[in-house]
Amino acid sequence: MHAPPTPPPPERPELPEGADAQPRWPAWYAVAGFGVGLVATFIAVGVVAAATGTTSAEDNPTFTIVATLLQSAAFVGAALLFASLTARPRLRHFGLRQAPFWPTVGWAALGMFSFYLFSGVYTVAVHPDAEQSITQSLGADQGAFGLIAAGFMVVCIAPVAEELFFRGFFYGALRSRFSVLAAAGLDGVLFGSIHFDFSGADALLILPPLAFLGFVFCLVYERTGSLFPTIALHAINNAIAFGVQAEGWAVSAVLGPLMVAGCCLAPQLSGRARGVPAPALR
Repeated sequence: MHAPPTPPPPERPELPEGADAQPRWPAWYAVAGFGVGLVATFIAVGVVAAATGTTSAEDNPTFTIVATLLQSAAFVGAALLFASLTARPRLRHFGLRQAPFWPTVGWAALGMFSFYLFSGVYTVAVHPDAEQSITQSLGADQGAFGLIAAGFMVVCIAPVAEELFFRGFFYGALRSRFSVLAAAGLDGVLFGSIHFDFSGADALLILPPLAFLGFVFCLVYERTGSLFPTIALHAINNAIAFGVQAEGWAVSAVLGPLMVAGCCLAPQLSGRARGVPAPALR
């Protein structure tokens, strides 16, 4: 008997009509990129800690903000580095491109509804009592300036950097070898794992909702072919979480809608600047 033929690798996230194809990154880029980003973060943060004499970041919000910025830069830099091994990186290669507006809104709304439904059922069934403390470590409880700075990091910086790496690069590389569900599952587990501090056994209870959120973001990206809707959803979720955890509803009410508006306008403006017609509504 002859062995069955090897199936062709799955297609990359589908693109809007008229969009050009993007390079196919090997799946190992995903793992290597994450490893390089992690090592670069430790080195950069260590250098800053040594230069400033910081021995503990628990009571130093400024250092935590700087470390978070360095982490974002390290992972985005790692994504660009490995992407450049295949072809000159372009923003559209990471999903920063136009998509049909109303279908994109529909998929984004379905994804967010699915996440909150899962979270509600999970909370009722498991009653997790662990919670994240990132807002306090960023200085959200240290006056108005600290609240605004922490809100900007959580609602604006984190969604852009994390979506570019985890969906635009990491998931994109995994899709060169794995199916949608397998790639989204791996992406979701890793995405969830980096969002809590492993401070105890109870901390593991918040992993499933975070992993499911990353999983949903992958599916939205897969169906829309654009990273802008996942950035917007990420910003909305973080704005709500920031309002609850830091009682920063005023900051969330400003930054959240601004991020959503930016994600709606940016692809249209960038397309017009390049002379690319907007995709037809479908």
